[in-house]
Amino acid sequence: MTKLVRTALIYCLLASPISTFAQTVYAGESTIDKAKISGLYLTLQGDGKQIEKDWETQLQTYGRVNASRGTYRIPNADISAISSEPINLVSTVKSSRTSATIFAAFDLGSGNYVTPGGTGYSAAEGVLKSFADKSLFGLEVKTAETGFDEAQKNHQKMVRKGEQLQRAIEQNAKEKERLLKRIDDNANELEQLKKDIETNKTEQETALTELESRKKNVEAVKAKKSN
Repeated sequence: MTKLVRTALIYCLLASPISTFAQTVYAGESTIDKAKISGLYLTLQGDGKQIEKDWETQLQTYGRVNASRGTYRIPNADISAISSEPINLVSTVKSSRTSATIFAAFDLGSGNYVTPGGTGYSAAEGVLKSFADKSLFGLEVKTAETGFDEAQKNHQKMVRKGEQLQRAIEQNAKEKERLLKRIDDNANELEQLKKDIETNKTEQETALTELESRKKNVEAVKAKKSN
């Protein structure tokens, strides 16, 4: 199946209302290294491990990431939508098989974290929502591709089964030909046996006549000696 057909099928799957993913962004606090800090939470429904990987990749676009025990830090994050100056970004992720919750704290400087109604909050919220849209779209694509791959494997399996059945039909036809030939050969052999029986009857009669002739000859020879 061509790449074009594959892409078209995946597009159709994505266009269908099958997505079960969801997102939620809200403000809150989290304790990191025994310090309570303000930030934003993003909860996504989907493959939690994949979402965490996507988030780590996203963080790397803001600067050098220091990761330790599930906590990600970027001391001089470059996020122009939130601030024209570098900011300190701290984030944690809790993931499971079906979801992931991201906490992100944006420190504009000296512990001045982005909070609802404050500078940069809308932008920070937009950053998380933008990531959510990107990540969920990736998950939908992956889900669609997985469904496509399964359908393709099933189709290939059915094609192989069809080929096996076709070979079985051809083999059956050859076996039929062999059996029909054996039947013909058997019929010819029967006819020959019948002819051979008739010939044998004639041969038996001839042999019997010869036997009787020889017997008479023996008797005649013996009779001469008696005289």
